[in-house]
Amino acid sequence: MPMNQHSDQTGPAPISDGGVTPDELRRFAKQERRDLRDEAHEARHEEHEQARAARERRHEARVDTSKIVDLDAKLQDQEAHDDGPAAKHPRQERLLDAEETQEAAHIIELRDGLPTASKDPETIGLFGAHRRSFADQYHLTRRSKLKRLHQIGKIAMQFDALKGLTPVKMRLMFEALGPTFVKVGQILSMRSEILPQSFCDELSKLRADADPMPYSIVLETLESEYHRPLNEVFRTIDPTPLGSASLAQVHRATLLTGEDVAVKVQRPGVRVTMAEDVSIMRSLARGATKIMHNAQVVDFRGVVEELWDTFDEETNFLNEARNLSAFKRFCDDFAYMDCPTPYVDLCTEHVLVMEYIEGIPIAHTRELIADGYSLKEIGTKLVDNYACQILDAGFFHADPHPGNIEIRDGKIVLLDLGMTGRLNASTRAALKQMLFAVAKQDSAQLADALLRFAGTEAGHADYPSLLADLDGIIEEFGTVNLQDLDLAQFLTSLTQMARRHGIEIHSSITTVGRALVTLEGLLDKFIPDVNMIEIISEHIEHSKTKTQALKDEAGKLALEGHAALHGALKSMSEANVALHMLTRGELRTNFELVGSEEPLQQLSDMVNRLTMALIVVGLFIGSSIVYYAGMKPIIFGIPLVGFLGYVVAFVLSCWIVIDIYLKGHERRHRKHK
Repeated sequence: MPMNQHSDQTGPAPISDGGVTPDELRRFAKQERRDLRDEAHEARHEEHEQARAARERRHEARVDTSKIVDLDAKLQDQEAHDDGPAAKHPRQERLLDAEETQEAAHIIELRDGLPTASKDPETIGLFGAHRRSFADQYHLTRRSKLKRLHQIGKIAMQFDALKGLTPVKMRLMFEALGPTFVKVGQILSMRSEILPQSFCDELSKLRADADPMPYSIVLETLESEYHRPLNEVFRTIDPTPLGSASLAQVHRATLLTGEDVAVKVQRPGVRVTMAEDVSIMRSLARGATKIMHNAQVVDFRGVVEELWDTFDEETNFLNEARNLSAFKRFCDDFAYMDCPTPYVDLCTEHVLVMEYIEGIPIAHTRELIADGYSLKEIGTKLVDNYACQILDAGFFHADPHPGNIEIRDGKIVLLDLGMTGRLNASTRAALKQMLFAVAKQDSAQLADALLRFAGTEAGHADYPSLLADLDGIIEEFGTVNLQDLDLAQFLTSLTQMARRHGIEIHSSITTVGRALVTLEGLLDKFIPDVNMIEIISEHIEHSKTKTQALKDEAGKLALEGHAALHGALKSMSEANVALHMLTRGELRTNFELVGSEEPLQQLSDMVNRLTMALIVVGLFIGSSIVYYAGMKPIIFGIPLVGFLGYVVAFVLSCWIVIDIYLKGHERRHRKHK
C-alpha cells in the first residue's frame, strides 16, 4: 500500500519560557541513573526467574522420563517372564528404549523453550473457566505501567499541560505521545460533546507519521514471521520505505514470481505499548466516572473501550487481509472501483503483503485534470459507491481520507482497509429512512427515522422530553437546503441528544458518522461541486426498480396481513375468555397512569412523614405524662421511660428534617439537569 510521506512533520519540541537551572539538570541526571538501575535490576530479576523456570522444567522432564523408563522396564520384564527363554536380551532392549525416551523428552524440552508466542492453556475449575487477564496477556506489570506513566508525564510537562493547552499544542502533544494518543485524538475529534469544536477541528489534522524504522529491524521482523530466509520469498525489497507510520512501515518489494507488491510491517512492541496506554486510560476513566456521575453525557469508559477495539482490529493484519479480500469481491460488480489484491498466503498477524498500487492521489486535482479525468465524475461515482457500501452491502471503508484514495487506469482505488464498518439490515433501513427524510425535508418522517436510528425506545417518563428535543433537531436541520446541510453538526446533535436521554447508539453508527464526515471534508476541499447528501438520496430513491418495489411492497403487505389476521383471531379468543370471566364475576382490571410514578412516590413520602410526625408527637406527650407522674427510676431528674421517649422522639424529628432536605435537594438537582 503506498503511503505518502509528509515533509512538514513537527517534532515534539519542549515549550518553555526560560532556561534550565543546574539543579534541575542534576535532578534529571539523578532520576535517569535511578531509572537505569531499576531497569538493570528488573532485567537481572527476569533472568533469574527464567533460569529457575528452566531448571524446574528440566527436573520435571527427568522425573517423568525416569517414571516412563521404570514402567517400560517392568512391562518388558513381564513380557520376558511370560515368553520364557525366547526373550534373549531384555536388559539391552530396555536400555535402548530408555535412550529413545530421553531423546524424545529432550526434543520436547527444546521445542517448549523456543521463543514463540504460546498461550497458556485454558483450565476449568469448580467455579468455571480460568482465562488470562488483560495484564497477563500483554505482560503488563505495575512497574512497566508506572514507567510509561512517567514518560507520559514528562512529555505533558514539556508542553505545559498543567498551565493549559491550546488546540495546536494538544495536537502536537498527542503526536509526541505516540500511536495510542494519535488514535485517541482522532476519535476525540468526532466527540464534540467532550471537547470544544475548535479542538475537534485541530485534532482532525492528526497524522500517524513517524520516523522510519531501521531496515535491519524490518528484515528481522520478516524473517521471524516467515521462519525462513527472505530470498525464498522476495526477489528484492526496497530499503527506502514508501511510508512510515507509528503503527507500521510499508516497503515496495518484488516476489520470486515477479509480482510488484507492497509489504506492510508492524513495528515491534507497538501492541504492548498500546496495551499499557489503554490499561492506564482504563484506570483514569474509572476514576473520572466516579467523580463525574453524569455518565450519559460523557462516557469515558465507552471511549476507552472503543479505542481498544480499534487497536485490536488494526494491529492484527490478518483482519486487513480478510477485509481486502471481501472488498475485492464487492468491487467486482463495479467497473470503476478497485482495491489492492492481498497475498493471503504471505500475510501474518504482523505482516501484510498486497498488490502495489501506483496511481494518482485524489488530492492531486491538477494532475487528474491533466490526465483527462473529470473531478465531478470521480466525486459522484465515489459517493454513489459509498452509498452502496453503507446502505446495500453493509460493509464499508471507515477511513476515506485523501491519502487512502487513488485513481489508476480509470478506476477509483481505495487503500488501507484496516478500519472497516459493518451494519445489519435493520440499521441500514433506519439510516436510509433518515437520509431520505433529510433530503425530502419531511419533518414527520425524520422524527420517526431518528427514533429508529437510535435503536432504543425511551422510557415513558422521558418520552415528552425526547419528542421536544427531536422537534428542535427537525427545526434546525429538517428545513435547510441540501447544499447548506452541515452533516457533521447534524450527526453531533443526534449523538448528544441520544446520550442526554440515556439512549445508547451502537459504535457502528459512530463509525458511519465519522466516515461520512471524512468523505464530506474530502469533497468540500477537492471536489466542491459534488453534494454528498443529494447523491445518497438519489441512490436510495433509484436503488430499486418499480417492479422490485412493488414486489417488496406486496410481500410486506402479505406479511402484515398474515400477522394482523392471527392477531384478530387471538383477540377474539381473548375477548371470549374475558366475557366468560365477567359473567362469573372473576374479571379484574389492572391499569397504569403514564407519568404517575413520581407523584405517587411523593405522596408515599408525605404519608410516611406524617405517620412519623404523629409518632413523634405521641412520644413527646407520653414522655411528658410520665415526667409529671414521677415514675422511678429517675435519670437527669426525668423518669427513665420518659427520658428514652424524649431521645427517640428527638432522633425521629432530626431524621424527618434531614429526609425532607435531602429529597428536596435531589428533586431540584434533577430539575436543573
